[in-house]
Amino acid sequence: MGYRDFLIKRGLSTIPMFIGLSMLIFTLARVIPGRPARLALGPRATDEAVRQLRHQMGLDQPIWLQYINYMTGLLHGDLGQSLISNRNVATDLIQYLPATLELTTVAMLIAIAVGVPLGVISGQHKDAAPDNLSRLFSFFNVSLPPFWAGILLQLIVAFGLGWLPATGRIGDVSPMPITVTGLLLVDSALAWNVDAFISAAQHLALPALTLSLAPMADIARMTRSSFIEEYDKDYVEGLQTHGIPDKLIAYKYVLRKSFASTLTIIGLDYGFLLGSAFVVEIVFSWPGMASYGVEAILQKDMNAMVGVTLVVGGSFLLVNFLVDVLYGFFDPRVWHEGE
Repeated sequence: MGYRDFLIKRGLSTIPMFIGLSMLIFTLARVIPGRPARLALGPRATDEAVRQLRHQMGLDQPIWLQYINYMTGLLHGDLGQSLISNRNVATDLIQYLPATLELTTVAMLIAIAVGVPLGVISGQHKDAAPDNLSRLFSFFNVSLPPFWAGILLQLIVAFGLGWLPATGRIGDVSPMPITVTGLLLVDSALAWNVDAFISAAQHLALPALTLSLAPMADIARMTRSSFIEEYDKDYVEGLQTHGIPDKLIAYKYVLRKSFASTLTIIGLDYGFLLGSAFVVEIVFSWPGMASYGVEAILQKDMNAMVGVTLVVGGSFLLVNFLVDVLYGFFDPRVWHEGE
């Protein structure tokens, strides 16, 4: 099986996964207790008005027909009308999603930049002081709840030292960057707006650091484990006898061969961050999908709930497909299976 066939196979396998996910989410959103039409119109609405809205929303149809209609609309970019904003859910997600993507992506980059070298150092000095400190640091990061870590950083860094802003996404900057991608760092860089870029980076620093702590620990632990296993192989000793520097051996040879396991954790953690970012967004008043998703649950806005969950689930599947793409680069044995 060639690399292209491997990618096609992996890509096609995500389609039934997404369909199964959509069926599960749609069914759960329809069967949970509550009357969305009544909640949307208020307690003083007449029964006739409620019946008309239920008919307009298609809630008086069988659930299988509702699902077919919803998926048909999804193929055309229509996620239904939100009861919160009275707009198409797709329009709302386009507004809120970039902030969440920017936060989770920067958080994951921080986690990789710190976690991978930490795992390599720990693996090189197994059971020594650097290894013990690394494992203690990872244990502390995993044990610390994200909302508590965010509050601590706000109290110490923002309010105590005054180094960084505590809440918001950008300060009072003039002119504001023109929205191109919705990612403030990218849009301000494209416009060469230095003030906006610095302000966006300062506001992003604390929430991204908070969100990166748990995946940073996971990446460090997995890198350490796979690095130690690979470092004990005979070819490493052969490279050392030829006088190749330990740092070059560690990062060019051992890390590349052992990085496949770490890639799995990176993909899983990124999908997890898209869901767990809700808590961090609320702590830092970050204008992402958190407030929209929480309000959708409280108001039983079914279309919004399904839309937010599908975006998170679909992003998770996409990230895991990209991980499979990188698998073939770091370990060609994955796509040579069966030859």
